Amino acid sequence: MKRSLMALSLALCLVSTAALAQSYDIKEMTPEVKSALTSRKDRFADLKAFKAQGLVGETNRGYVQALGGGAEVKALVAAENQDRKFVYEAICEQNGLGSGALATVETVFSRVQRDKASPGEKVQDESGNWN
Repeated sequence: MKRSLMALSLALCLVSTAALAQSYDIKEMTPEVKSALTSRKDRFADLKAFKAQGLVGETNRGYVQALGGGAEVKALVAAENQDRKFVYEAICEQNGLGSGALATVETVFSRVQRDKASPGEKVQDESGNWN
């Protein structure tokens, strides 16, 4: 229980940190936003393990990408990216941002994820190269 609360706090922190970088945040914790964050929390340990194995990397667009592995990795990546996009879109909508804002929010989140990456985890730089 303590571990799951810590992971949810981390997910909320990631949302808050990235959003604050551009002065945007989640203004209303709707059931859908809460569900996306809870789903992210629930897969956090698996995602972290896949990153440590080099099977998943953080892209320069704020999403994860399968770099190896099989169906399990691809399914986790697809679910994570779906939830991330939902959260990004909620930030845009709740802050009354224009149609081009999604790319900005994605970029801010990609920087947060890159800065929080553990040593050895794959991250994509702004030029698209994997480090």
